[in-house]
Amino acid sequence: MPQNKYIVVLSTVPSEEVGKKLASVLLEKKLVPCVNILPNVRSIYTWKGEIRDEAELLMVMKTRASLFDTLKDEIKANHPYECPEILALPVLAAYQPYLDWIQENTFD
Repeated sequence: MPQNKYIVVLSTVPSEEVGKKLASVLLEKKLVPCVNILPNVRSIYTWKGEIRDEAELLMVMKTRASLFDTLKDEIKANHPYECPEILALPVLAAYQPYLDWIQENTFD
C-alpha cells in the first residue's frame, strides 16, 4: 500500500467547542479516524487589510488523500470562519500498521 495515499490536514478553530463539534462530524462521517486538537495557538495574520492577533486551536487530522475534497467540503460547511484554513500535507513515510488503521477507519 503506497504511503503517499495518506495526508495530514490542518485547520484552526476559534474555540474548543467548535473543534470538538467539527471533529465529531468528521469522525461520524468516517472522513478521519482521529483528530488532535492542540490548544494555545497564537495566530498573527492579515485579514481584509488588517493585521490580527487571535488565540486559536489547531486541529490535526489524518486521512486518505482520496477523501480530501469531501473532507474540505465538510469542514467548510461546519466551520464558523469565512475562509477556514484547510491545508493537506502528504505523508511521505509512516508506520504501516498506523496507515492500515487509517484505511480501516475511514469511509471508502
